[in-house]
Amino acid sequence: MADITAAMVKDLRETTGAGMMDCKKALVDTNGDFDAAVKLLKEKGLAAVAKRAERATSEGRIFIRQNGNKVAVVELVCETDFVAKNAEFIACGEKILDEIFAKGYTEINKELSDVLLDFATRTRENMSLSKIQVIDVPENSVAGIYIHSDFKTAAVTVIKGSTDEKVKEFARDCCMHLAAFTPAYNKQEDVPAEYINEQKEIFAKQMEDDPKMASKPQNVKDGILQGKINKHLAEICFVDQMFVKDDKKSVKAKLDEVGKSVGATLEFVSINLLLLGK
Repeated sequence: MADITAAMVKDLRETTGAGMMDCKKALVDTNGDFDAAVKLLKEKGLAAVAKRAERATSEGRIFIRQNGNKVAVVELVCETDFVAKNAEFIACGEKILDEIFAKGYTEINKELSDVLLDFATRTRENMSLSKIQVIDVPENSVAGIYIHSDFKTAAVTVIKGSTDEKVKEFARDCCMHLAAFTPAYNKQEDVPAEYINEQKEIFAKQMEDDPKMASKPQNVKDGILQGKINKHLAEICFVDQMFVKDDKKSVKAKLDEVGKSVGATLEFVSINLLLLGK
């Protein structure tokens, strides 16, 4: 009988995605013949990773953890809500966070992706590590973290200028705002010129079709058009939106108000809306 080494088992596992013990048994049963072992695993339905990879992964879970001056975000996707709520699936996400902080990883790699391999093989479901993001929290800054109850929507904000508890609370409230309103952009400077021009054309056409606009001078029409653009940008940009907990003030105005209350000049240094699969 052929000597079955750990390296052979590892190679077979990486090729098929089957569990470690299943790979070892397949090699034993085929007397160490690698190709025959692959075929045997396929026949038993244990090597179905390639087939599963074609199936849609619209479910999953977002994980966030802060450790010192770093916040790590991990996104795992899978096929079904049942698996997304599974304790082992959740444990995989937590283990990946452990590895990120322990080894300083900032990108997806094979070691991290392989954390899911055994569970994926046993459940016969397509799943993967789809996102890693590591966010810096500078000195004299606080991070706000929020994960919605469905674990598919989350947010992280970092505010610089003070570590006062009021600022920490505001940072988390901003995360709740992001999750509730899902703004398309963080600030007006982020909005592409092409998008603004397209909106101008849309508003101009609407005004052209409005009989009330026909008699107005061009300079008035121009002012109305710019007003519509400004209002639209305020609706889609995070810092200009009316704050979720005070709809009389914009997010930026509330930031300044909180800064004044703690005797500091505050600024957003990181604004992150996280939507599963996007």
